[in-house]
Amino acid sequence: MMLGQAAMDLSAPAQLAPLQFGGGFIELAILFLILAVVAGILGAKGIAGLSMQIAKWLVIIFVVLAIISFVL
Repeated sequence: MMLGQAAMDLSAPAQLAPLQFGGGFIELAILFLILAVVAGILGAKGIAGLSMQIAKWLVIIFVVLAIISFVL
């Protein structure tokens, strides 16, 4: 009985969603933002600046990909 049910699941057509971008850009941006704030508080200005730049670019990439996926 289990074998037949598994066969039915495998024979079902795969539903593909268009333009599914993975990677979690917004989560990474938040992580780098938190890292920048903590580094800034601790006085590591070089790490804080670099982390802010990385967070900024990740947010920009996220926004661009979100706009593209909404348009298409």
